[in-house]
Amino acid sequence: MTMTLIWIAVAVVLLGVYLSWTAGRLDRLHARMDAARAALDAQLLRRASVAQELATSGVLDPAASMVLYQSAHAARQAEDEQREVAESELSQALRAVFAEPDAVTAVREAPGGPETIGELAQAVRRVPMARRFHNDAVRAARVVRRHRVVRWFRLAGHAPFPLAFEMDDEPPADLAADAAR
Repeated sequence: MTMTLIWIAVAVVLLGVYLSWTAGRLDRLHARMDAARAALDAQLLRRASVAQELATSGVLDPAASMVLYQSAHAARQAEDEQREVAESELSQALRAVFAEPDAVTAVREAPGGPETIGELAQAVRRVPMARRFHNDAVRAARVVRRHRVVRWFRLAGHAPFPLAFEMDDEPPADLAADAAR
């Protein structure tokens, strides 16, 4: 009888340690996911700000400036539910504006142009990386949250199920080549 109670106590302690370790791991994954989302938001905001600054600089033709400005403004003002669509539209606008090889050259020849192109190229290059880090963190958290033990013991608490950030982040070809330099 005593040995049975000891084995039950050991099993309960081991289960408690395992649950505590799993809850801590899940908490760290949620923190990593939140940090990655903040970094993604910062990179998206930086890209939209540089695009908006470029659109108002007067270097680009008026139609390209208007398209770029409206897309960047919409991306900066978008609510969370519309953010992925607005950011995808900004990516498409950047590709449309810089589809002309003369656009990069015109910006580069303007005063302060090389710095602006460099900053935009870096922002365009960093967005896919930040999105990949965020989606990797989301994927890792989802794997842990799908375990039965996590669901049965509600180790995730009331945290919402993590969602990936899906958007079109293909950079314009000329800016991607510029960022590689």
